[in-house]
Amino acid sequence: MNPQLRYTIRIALIVAFGGFLMGFDASVISGVVGFIEPEFGLTKLQLGWAVSCLTLTATLGMVISGPLSDAIGRKKVLMLAAVVYTISAILSAVAPTYSLLVIARMIGGFGVGASLIVAPMYIAEMAPARQRGQMVSFNQLNIVIGISAAFFSNYLILKLGKSDAGWAQTLQFGPHNWRWMLGLETLPAVFYFFSLLIVPESPRWLIMRNRQSEALEVMTRTNGETEAQKQIETVQASLAAEAGRERTPLTELFLPALRKVLVIGLVIAVIQQITGINAVFFYAPMIFEQSGIGTDAAFSQAVLVGLINLVFTIVAISLVDRLGRKPLLAFGLAGITISMLVLGGSFASATYQLTPASMAKLPEAIEAARLEPMLEKTYDSDVAFKRALRETLGAEPAQQFESALIALAIRANATLILFGILGFVASFAASVGPVMWVLFSELFPNRVRGLAISFVGFVNSAVSFLVQLVFPWELANWGSAATFLIYGGFAAIGFFFVLALLPETKGRSLEQLAVELVGASTRTARPS
Repeated sequence: MNPQLRYTIRIALIVAFGGFLMGFDASVISGVVGFIEPEFGLTKLQLGWAVSCLTLTATLGMVISGPLSDAIGRKKVLMLAAVVYTISAILSAVAPTYSLLVIARMIGGFGVGASLIVAPMYIAEMAPARQRGQMVSFNQLNIVIGISAAFFSNYLILKLGKSDAGWAQTLQFGPHNWRWMLGLETLPAVFYFFSLLIVPESPRWLIMRNRQSEALEVMTRTNGETEAQKQIETVQASLAAEAGRERTPLTELFLPALRKVLVIGLVIAVIQQITGINAVFFYAPMIFEQSGIGTDAAFSQAVLVGLINLVFTIVAISLVDRLGRKPLLAFGLAGITISMLVLGGSFASATYQLTPASMAKLPEAIEAARLEPMLEKTYDSDVAFKRALRETLGAEPAQQFESALIALAIRANATLILFGILGFVASFAASVGPVMWVLFSELFPNRVRGLAISFVGFVNSAVSFLVQLVFPWELANWGSAATFLIYGGFAAIGFFFVLALLPETKGRSLEQLAVELVGASTRTARPS
């Protein structure tokens, strides 16, 4: 490995650590909810808001971080994100009230939004064209590692809380476990801030600010002197061709010249989330439990989901610059479609029946006598079974014990359900998960890249929020089978869109892509 490539990889890995913080910050709350609910006396709606509030401010963070990075630089925005993560972690750990905890979590959301947008943008502007896809994917890999690290650290803190070790008792891991879970993020956040001090500013941003000598110095370290000079001239020519207004208004994204790349970016942004990835990630234990395998097995299989996500993200990173963006997306969306058909079909063929054997396993809090009207009756869908529960027990008890009763009553192929979910996660992680951000960093020309990535990232986050919000409603009203089949239908639409309209971007410089994707559109838009 030559010194230039070694240096570039080191810088890319440092910047991509922002993805680790994002994944950690977003998922660490999963270990906290069970403790803050009784401590603060929360309703279910308040508990849900404590989890989801970060998504809303992350969406706002994505909107402002792109233009802000155009104004003050990519590096400064990333350093601000590190500071935000640190403040959020400390305030979350010491929050005396529910309201202050929510405020602290929302502050962290701005760091999440900035990491998600600016880190891959910086890496794309720094990396050589041949390795760009792989290096941009470092960010997605770090997100996945951050999610796994949060689950592990939560588990470790719980274990320390039960430890007899004097130091663990002194630090009060037991009575303050959830505070330690949230506060632990301070360590990687501080590490990220100081690591960024050795990272140079993006050379393309430096050229945009007429700081050519600094840009040449950075590009020489990443590409060598001869190639660096060529890259400087290419970027300058590209910026000269785009010369005009210093501030790019949002309306510019909707000009005819950018129509093609904007449509591609928006469709991929929507498809990535509307196929249900966050529904599966956030509700995986519940989905597994309702397949009838039991709570403990459901938890272990949810852990397996995280492992599959990590392994296939690594697969995508290794293949994105060899196979290309389009083949990975096509294979992945085909896999998502098939997996969702398997999952939806498995639930569609399931039946639900309470038998004397299953009634013997009822939780003690449920009065078996009240369920006798449903005994030995077969229901052909989870919706019908849930409706019968409400009519038999009443709305509140039915909602309280719904998951446990479905797990006892369902007759389904649990192996196929597991295969469907793992196949979906593997297909997503090997394709549209990391590849979407690679495409976003390549599709848009220099002058509007920050604004454009913020805009399509905003749409992606908004769709993610809606999927998370309506998934329980979909299960209650449409049932598991219909919900997953709908996700599969969206994946099929995305598959045909990719085959028909997505260009291949691997191995081309950002300036070359701007000419091919935007320049042609510009010429077409002009009158002859």
